[in-house]
Amino acid sequence: MNIFIGIMIPFIGTLLGAFMVLFLKNNISKKKENLLLGFAAGVMIAASIWSLIIPALNMSNALGKMSWIPASIGFMLGIFFLLLLDTFIPHLHLESNEPEGINAKLKKTTMLALAVTLHNIPEGMAVGVVFASLISGGESISILSAFALAIGIAIQNFPEGAIISMPLKAEGMSKSKALILGILSGIVEPIAAIFTILLTSVVVPLLPYLLSFAAGAMIYVVIEELLPESQSGKHSNIGTIGFSFGFVLMMILDVALG
Repeated sequence: MNIFIGIMIPFIGTLLGAFMVLFLKNNISKKKENLLLGFAAGVMIAASIWSLIIPALNMSNALGKMSWIPASIGFMLGIFFLLLLDTFIPHLHLESNEPEGINAKLKKTTMLALAVTLHNIPEGMAVGVVFASLISGGESISILSAFALAIGIAIQNFPEGAIISMPLKAEGMSKSKALILGILSGIVEPIAAIFTILLTSVVVPLLPYLLSFAAGAMIYVVIEELLPESQSGKHSNIGTIGFSFGFVLMMILDVALG
């Protein structure tokens, strides 16, 4: 039951955020958007370090001075995995009018939703792999630190749910359809988490690789999408402030509960 609750927590954050489309009349201001995107970036960077990379290094202590190998390989594979998805899946970032990925005759609203869905995949994997470590009896991650990661991602998913559903409404989509697409963009997280848990249960030695893989994938999303969008426009300093708060909050959650 703890595992199920843990992997559903981030999705609940997206779900609650998407519901804001029913209550907010106007689109989110650029200042608030930069603040929230920066906050999300800070949470993901801190989670990548304390919840994923450090435990991956600890799990590889038996390798002695070569304990960095699994973390390095996994991290780079995570980067290239997201690069591959980014290259082929058609999507559109919030501050862009130029679609990315393969050419596809999709609506702008659909490609906006696909962009958020794309970066929710590594978040789901991150939650899945820490709970997989618990199932395997690993000592590097505690139940509290696993829930700290899930809660941290849920906190930053709340504004993200609103950030995706509100622009969809602004593009002319009905509130109900914008809500559904916002929710669907987050459903990939528990799916990715379950897939990662199943994979790790088959090949337990993959754990340090998968932890750092999820970290690499999350860092890719931060550098490719969240940070550039949080620094766009006249209020880049607001994005930086949001990043600082997100980083510190996730660090505190992980260290205090870990």
